[in-house]
Amino acid sequence: MTNSAHHLDAAAAEAYLMRYLAIDGVTGQEAAIAAAIVEDLKAIGVPASAIKYDTANERIPVPTQTGNLIVTLPGTKPGPRIMFSAHLDTVPLCAGAKPRREGDRIVADGTTALGGDNRNGCAMMVVMVETLMKHKLPHPPITLLFTVREESGLHGARELIASDLGGPVMCFNIDGRLASELIVGAVGQENWEVEITGKASHAGVAPDKGISATLVGAIGLAEAHAAGWFGKIVKPDGNGTSNIGIFGGKNNTSAGDATNVVTDYAYLRGEARSPTSEFAAKITEGYKAAFAKAQAQVKDTEGETAVVNFTHKAAYPPFNLAEDSPVVTLATKAVKTIGLEPVTIFSNGGLDANWLDKHGFPTVTIGAAMFEIHTIKEYVDVPEFIKCCKLAVVLATQES
Repeated sequence: MTNSAHHLDAAAAEAYLMRYLAIDGVTGQEAAIAAAIVEDLKAIGVPASAIKYDTANERIPVPTQTGNLIVTLPGTKPGPRIMFSAHLDTVPLCAGAKPRREGDRIVADGTTALGGDNRNGCAMMVVMVETLMKHKLPHPPITLLFTVREESGLHGARELIASDLGGPVMCFNIDGRLASELIVGAVGQENWEVEITGKASHAGVAPDKGISATLVGAIGLAEAHAAGWFGKIVKPDGNGTSNIGIFGGKNNTSAGDATNVVTDYAYLRGEARSPTSEFAAKITEGYKAAFAKAQAQVKDTEGETAVVNFTHKAAYPPFNLAEDSPVVTLATKAVKTIGLEPVTIFSNGGLDANWLDKHGFPTVTIGAAMFEIHTIKEYVDVPEFIKCCKLAVVLATQES
């Protein structure tokens, strides 16, 4: 297998990264970073006719400035089309990031996160294309996919239309850590929420005439925990995790507003994750049963109970690629080509890869040298980033 990685211009790779890290583009507000990438791709020599935005933002249920950015490049040698993907957005903590080099690391100024998740992936894709075109490296047809709103629910990947991508047979999603690590599968997630409508009464004068929505919620969580559905879950027929994230009132307010009133409304929202959709749904059903049991335990003097409305829906599907599948085989060979020993990983977090795989594009997520993401301690390891860039070049040029 030819090692094309030596053609990579490390200084150019770092320059693209520093440029993108300094551009604001929190989730849902990706227009500016997308425009910068388009500008750079055109400067490299990518024709405008190869660059387009899709209409995913019209289908995303929350405001989103732009659709996914899609670039379709012709091949310079025969072979099936491959795809590289990365998400454009960052978490809100990255707003106003001021990147600087500090030894072998790129860091922010300590007041924001950095945004290496996932400006690293964006820079890797641009420098990969520049390397291919500058050195006329033979490559098959390639699609570049820059998604929107990954951080707020994998929306861009979920809402894309597969036929917009030019027919790739496999994908390499750039959203990991080390160049040696290949994420070949990930859990699926179910989101659940419950609205509990109780009955208000004076908590000092006649608490027994009220129905406490907060008590129903608390008992429901305790019942879920007692039944083994809370936190880390291991059952004979499956495993997973769950969590309660929000316990409050209407419109992000508190559940109740006075200690002398029995709380008449509470809203809870949580999640369940598992390697299989069936078991993630089963975890959620465990919560539903727990809240039903809690409902029956809390009554007023007339024997009435709260109204409990429990709903749930799938957030994203799980996937798990076979070790001998073509995309995993190709990624494994590429890691070895740059002198590293590949390690395959199953992730307990959702990725764009979950939806890309669902759309029919088997996807391995590769490293991008991002560390301490979503915190003000976030940094990019520059030597590792260069390794990741080299990996992308090799993946784009090797035989499938």
